[in-house]
Amino acid sequence: MIRTLFVYAFLGLGIVLVLPWVVLWTVITGNPDPMYYMSMNACAFALRLIGIRVHVEGTENIPPGVCVFASNHASNLDPLVYFPAIPRRISVLIKKELLSIPILSAGMRAAKFVAVDRGDREAAAASVDQAVRYLHEGLSFAVFAEGTRSPDGRMRPFKKGAVLMAIQAGVPLVPVSIAGTQHLMRKGGSKINAGDVTVRFDPPIDASRFSGERRSELLAQLESAVAAGLPPDQRPILQPTQKDGPAASM
Repeated sequence: MIRTLFVYAFLGLGIVLVLPWVVLWTVITGNPDPMYYMSMNACAFALRLIGIRVHVEGTENIPPGVCVFASNHASNLDPLVYFPAIPRRISVLIKKELLSIPILSAGMRAAKFVAVDRGDREAAAASVDQAVRYLHEGLSFAVFAEGTRSPDGRMRPFKKGAVLMAIQAGVPLVPVSIAGTQHLMRKGGSKINAGDVTVRFDPPIDASRFSGERRSELLAQLESAVAAGLPPDQRPILQPTQKDGPAASM
């Protein structure tokens, strides 16, 4: 528990004491890259402090151009292990509530993170449209395809947000499997335990071959690929089914 408190203190002080100056520098220069990579390094350092070892597999499968990374979501730890594992700057779909956090919200806006209102279908669709515009500008995205955290770490049916983004932008869809975080920080809990986590990137799916009418077919391929990269206790119990509506990130 002492390590957990130390990590919370480290991240909290970073947000309060360091992030405001980094955001100011980003506004002055118009370049969010230093802020983004500093944040990713801070996340990686926090994981080392708590004793979490992240094993990254399949980076050779990541295409060189713009793409959409789509993963399962088993724990609040997932962003800390998932985003730094991606070897490029990305944007993220986030739930709109995160924009109510002072300072942090300014940093997320500067980094072109896109907020999603999961309770408003029209607003959520507009968020996906904004994400597609950023994809066309050359910025890749990372999406938690379930739309929210799994209560027990077992993968739930994916929403269609990531699939729609990839189809509309005509970019590859990269399945990502995150294994083990549910044992280190459970949903509803605050304690972080030491242990091992695996982030696996599978070969990309060419979303440009699919139309909007075939999005369910692409969604099924994505679900199958992510599930195949998970251990048995995280795979879906039942055959994945499709849900309507854009996916939120966290």
